[in-house]
Formats: sequence, C-alpha cells, structure tokens
Amino acid sequence: ASQTTRAHGGGDQAIAIHVILNIQHWFLSFLDAIPSADQIRITTSLKSQRGSVWTKNKSVFEHWEIEVTFRVTGRGRIGADGLAIWFTEEQGLEGPVFGAADKWNGVGIFFDSFDNDGKKNNPGVVVVGNNGRLLYDHQNDGSTQALAYCQRDFRNKPYPVRAKITYYQKLLTVLINNGFTPDKEDYEFCAKVEDMVLPPQGYFGISAATGGLADDHDVLSFLTFQLTEPGKEVPTPDAEIPQKDKEKYQEEFEHFQQELDKKKEEFQKEHPDVQGQPADDLFETVSDRELRQIFEGQNRIHLEIKQLNRQLNMILDEQRRYVSAVTDEFARRAGVPDQQGQISQQEIDRVVKTQEEVLRQVNDMRSSMADTLRLVSGAQHPGSAAGVYETTQHFNDIKEHLHVVKRDIEHLVQRNMPSNEKSKCPDLPPFPSCLSTMHFFVFVAVQTVLFVGYIMYRSQQEAAAKKFF
Repeated sequence: ASQTTRAHGGGDQAIAIHVILNIQHWFLSFLDAIPSADQIRITTSLKSQRGSVWTKNKSVFEHWEIEVTFRVTGRGRIGADGLAIWFTEEQGLEGPVFGAADKWNGVGIFFDSFDNDGKKNNPGVVVVGNNGRLLYDHQNDGSTQALAYCQRDFRNKPYPVRAKITYYQKLLTVLINNGFTPDKEDYEFCAKVEDMVLPPQGYFGISAATGGLADDHDVLSFLTFQLTEPGKEVPTPDAEIPQKDKEKYQEEFEHFQQELDKKKEEFQKEHPDVQGQPADDLFETVSDRELRQIFEGQNRIHLEIKQLNRQLNMILDEQRRYVSAVTDEFARRAGVPDQQGQISQQEIDRVVKTQEEVLRQVNDMRSSMADTLRLVSGAQHPGSAAGVYETTQHFNDIKEHLHVVKRDIEHLVQRNMPSNEKSKCPDLPPFPSCLSTMHFFVFVAVQTVLFVGYIMYRSQQEAAAKKFF
C-alpha cells in the first residue's frame, strides 16, 4: 500500500493508505463486482446488477478523510441507479440501497444517477444519515431524509471524478472534482453537515447498483487519511502487497471477466430482439453527443447574430433618417441666398463624405454578419470569437461616425442662424423644434425598462445553458 503524510487544519496530521492496490484489506461482496490490478468494477452496464466492497477490519479513526476516484459511464443519456460511499457500524454487504443493506448505522454519500421523483434534479449527491432504524426513501431519492444535497453531473466525464469527504470534530464536508480537468486538486464545495454524530468505529465501503438502465461503476482509488491531533504517534503502515497475492488477484479478475463475457452471450441469446444498437430515444454514441452539443451551440450563436442583425437594421433606419434630414436642410438653405453665414461648398462636401464613410462602414458590417451567418450554418470553428469581436468593432466605428455627423450638423446650424436666434433649437423638419424635459424623462424610462428586460433575458438564457452543460 502506498502512504503519505499531510497536514490538516491547525497542524493535525493525516495518513493516507491507497486501499485499492492493497486489496487484501478489503472484503468484496462479489455478486457482480469485478476486481483488477488498477480498479474495481462495482457493477457492469447490465440491468439489475449489485456490488459492494467493504474494509475487512473496523476503522478506529476518531477523525478521518477519504478521497475516492471513480468513473460512472454509460451509453444512455440517463443512467441508473448510482454509486454510494459508506461509513457504517457494520458491513452492509448486500441490499436495496445502491447495492448495500438498508437500516444502516452511520452515513452514506449517494451519487444518484436516476430521477425517481421526477423533479429533474439528478444526477446529484445526497448525504443521508441513519441510526439503524430508518428505511431509505427510494421514491423521493432520499430527499425527505437528506442532511445535505448538491446537484452534480458525474456521468461520462473526460477525466475521473473525485470526491473528498472529511469528518472532523462532528463536521462532515463533501468536496467534488467534476472530472472536467486533469487537475486532481480542482475541488469545489458540494455539501456540509454540522453536528454529525457517527459511530466511533466503523467500516468504509463502496457499493453500486443498476436497474432498468445501466452504467459501468468503476472505482480507481480509495485513499483513507487518519486525522490526528499534534503530538500523537502516527500508526505504522502495512507492508506492500506481495507479488504472489497480486498474481492471485489478477487471476481472479480474469476469471470474473470470463464469467461476464459468458453472461453477455447468454443475455444476447435469450434476448435476440435487443441485439445491435439500443433504442434511439435512450442511447447515443460519444460522437452523437458531441455533435448534438455543437449544434446546440451553433443554434445559440445563430440567435445572437439574428439579434445583432435586427439592431443593425434599426441603426440603418436611423442613419437614413439623418441623411434625409441633412439633405433637406441643405436644400432649404441653398434656396435662401441672402441668409447670414452661407454654408460653403467645402463644409457640405465634408459632411457628405462623412455620411458616405458611415454608410460604407454599415455595409461592411452587413457583409461581415452575412459571412458569419454562413459560417454558423456550416460547422463550428475557432473563428467564431473573432467574428464577434469584429462585429463589436463595427458597432463602435458606427457609433463614432454618428457622433461626428451630429457635431457637424450642430456646427453648421449654429453658424447659419442669426445671433438673436442661436439660443433656440434648430428647425429640422420633420423633427420637433425642441425636446421638452418630460419627453426626455419618458425616453430615459423606456430605455431603462428595455435594458433591464434584455439583461434578465440574457441571464435566463445563460443559466439554462449552464444547467444543460
């Protein structure tokens, strides 16, 4: 067995024993469990399977911490039933609670895959304590008995999922590494139970079960840390497992693997109608799942681009109105030859040139968005982020040019009005001659309501996307 020593809050020490490799200290309630040199398959992906693994000797740790590395994999979009990590006064070798016995005295941390109560809150992690008298509430996924709960998807992850469970001074804490990264220390908080009273001595165990749906439940490692107070002696670790025992366990694994193959052949002979690919409404391949996720991402990008296209059309309409108003004003002033401060041809050319530049930028943006739509309709590629950045830059350029046009118009109007009328608002039909305070506050209120509504909509969309992934 491999062992390490590390600190735990306030200078406490801990001892870690890699018990999967040192399998001689574990009792296998074999049933459907299959041990090997590097992992234990608690249940295979066949219907109605049960299996569990328990320590042979009781743990005398007053305070402890365990780190469990496991995989739950299956071809279905949903799986069953789940995996459980136990610390109980007696070994629950076989039973209806995720492959272990009911009415246990201790605590069970359940990684529940199947949604029995229909609340759509699975897969999830449930902490359930028991004094040896309660029956587990299967129909409600233990929600009526749960001491703590967190919703975590632990199925079909690219890396093994890790659970760190600590019991120290009547405080039980559960941390989860979701298996998205190879970082072994990338834990996040899941659940905490205060004033948790557990038996002073007990057995550690892992169990799993399948039902109408099935997953492979594999345990890769089980590290046990004894948390001791400073100054206490650290127990002496056991010797490494002999090579003879390793060969013996390897032979047992090969024997169980052969029996599993025979069971599969017998199942296929008894059920010839289910041979081949499973039902399409329940199962999907890895490539199908990746393709579905890509299409869903493309659909969200497409919706965002459609929203940007609508905003662009609004900007184009405003731009056309500005161009029409400026052209009418120039035509009107060109028909009054004796007006003070006549507009020069150079200023007119400059305004027209600015308008042409703005229109050119708008047309470039329309072309860019059309290209992006074509790319999204095809296949997803890394250039999507660059397209979004380029679209944002186009919006900023248009905004800047609109400000330039506005300043030019105001400058021309002020120059061509008599001195006694410069304090008045410019008369630019078909716009109103002046903007009242009431109109301004109404406009600001409407804009604020629209902005808050848009932010709430975006937040809901992002929350739904995070929940899915």
